[in-house]
Amino acid sequence: MNLELCLLAWSVVLLALHIAAQSGLAAPIKGAAWNVGPRDEGRPPLGKYAGRAQRALDNFKETYPAFIALAVVLSLTGKTDGNGALGAELWFGVRIVYLPLYLAGVPYLRTAAYGVSLVGLVMMFLRVL
Repeated sequence: MNLELCLLAWSVVLLALHIAAQSGLAAPIKGAAWNVGPRDEGRPPLGKYAGRAQRALDNFKETYPAFIALAVVLSLTGKTDGNGALGAELWFGVRIVYLPLYLAGVPYLRTAAYGVSLVGLVMMFLRVL
């Protein structure tokens, strides 16, 4: 399996970690009845860390579809080396550190990590061309 598809497979673990962090931090705030119920009423307000986990998950979901598409296209076209692979590694690597940075409330480094993830996606896209 090429690097891009390997990272794509591992990215599912990253998604699961984001979901686990968000749900684990929000569940005590929302309560069991809300979590298992139909959720017809509005959402209870989230605390500081549960809110950060939700925003980190939302941010992950913003770039994740692009990563999936680019990893698949690189694999299907056989362009699984060079800057495309480096871009995939960049995206994946900074997405690993993004969640803890966001949960810790680190302002500038978190934003830089997001920017580097976008650079990784651009590198992958340019390799597709």
